[in-house]
Amino acid sequence: MDSKTQRRLFLGFVSNWIGKLASTIIQLVQVPVFLHFWSVPLYGEWLIVSSIPSTLSFANVGFGSVAGNEMAMAEAAGNREAALRSFQSSWWLICGICTATILVGSAILYVFPVGRHLHLNAIGETDTKWVIFYLGVSVLLGQLEQLLQAAYRSIGRYPFGGLVKTIMTLSAFAAMLIPVILGGGVRSVALVFACANALGTLILSLLVKRDVPWIEFGFRHASLAEIRRITGPALAFMGFPIGNALNLQGTLMAVGYALGPTAVVVFGTARTVSRVALQMVQMVNATFEPELALSFGAGDIPLVRSLHRRACQLALIVAVVIVLSMITVGPWFLHHWTAGHVPPSRPLLAILLLVVIAYALWSTSSVLITSTNQHQRLAAWYIAGTSITVCVTYLAAKHAGLYAAAWSLLLSEAVMNLYVLPTSLRLAQDHLPAFLAGLTEYPHFLRPAALLARVRRSRPGLES
Repeated sequence: MDSKTQRRLFLGFVSNWIGKLASTIIQLVQVPVFLHFWSVPLYGEWLIVSSIPSTLSFANVGFGSVAGNEMAMAEAAGNREAALRSFQSSWWLICGICTATILVGSAILYVFPVGRHLHLNAIGETDTKWVIFYLGVSVLLGQLEQLLQAAYRSIGRYPFGGLVKTIMTLSAFAAMLIPVILGGGVRSVALVFACANALGTLILSLLVKRDVPWIEFGFRHASLAEIRRITGPALAFMGFPIGNALNLQGTLMAVGYALGPTAVVVFGTARTVSRVALQMVQMVNATFEPELALSFGAGDIPLVRSLHRRACQLALIVAVVIVLSMITVGPWFLHHWTAGHVPPSRPLLAILLLVVIAYALWSTSSVLITSTNQHQRLAAWYIAGTSITVCVTYLAAKHAGLYAAAWSLLLSEAVMNLYVLPTSLRLAQDHLPAFLAGLTEYPHFLRPAALLARVRRSRPGLES
């Protein structure tokens, strides 16, 4: 692994960390600000209404992600014509889907009394419809932004693309707070947020045009054949949110049906704490995904093999460290977080944390499959594994209690590991014994001397 790749990985991880930090800041700031200037009922109804447009994130399926992988692999192979064909085909397809969604959604909003069916009192019917419309447009613009970020991935500048997106997100959130502070209503807040996102999309388009000269915003290179080719992998991406819903809400409902609401609270809060490690693992995945697409597209299999091993190694290290920390402080945190209303269970938490370690291995290894757009069977396995797990969780909870329900979650993780590892090793032309041995190697780029050299390269004036 050369120094340029290591530098991009380092900056990519930092960029993803900043993105997570920005999301945390938004979550921490919005509640006290909204509650200070709005009444509790108004803010509660805002949360209800604003959650509806989020369902539109399914409108583009996975065309932005698939096009990004195609562009990265084509650019790495020196085939810019293919990369541009993927970009333009996906651009017009996403624009078409978003336009159709807006038209259909507007017609539904016009005739359907949304506010009345949601039993809203603080927000009027007209304001409810406009809020959904404005926020829906904002969500749909995010699909184009995903494709624009993919252009930066194709030239290895994904850390910069991620940083720009984070700045846009924070700017849109800050703009949204202005009408809240000035006493504006929900419609004004939603309109300002939509306008800020539209401006951000325009700015990102101009930046991409400046930084990626071969990108053209037109339809001369768009192709129906290209659209048909990427449709299968794009549709397969829908399997992952479906599987996630089964894995999270499905198993929680199974526990509820078997043991009642009290068990759901105990199980759900412990699982929420255990999933802290998943956030860090997902940061590792997002960092390595662009590099895997670039190296695979360039046909550099030794680099693919090295990146795959290092990604899995780092994910497992992160998971184990956080798991050990949460086993130590998790029960204390649970007690104080719930103000003593939920009894902390260290054995239950330990089982759920073990599930996280099993998840870390296959989820990171699967990045090699998704980054090369070979994930159709992966999505099918995920849905099948989580569906079976929901049934087993119910039976385990019904006949053996809460701990057995927690142990049953390992089933889907075992199923996914059995499929993902052999598939990823085949793509990387690796073998299981060599892969496992590679996980125990100490990465050269993490040694103190290598880290110091990287800092010196980034700061030429630094004295030894």
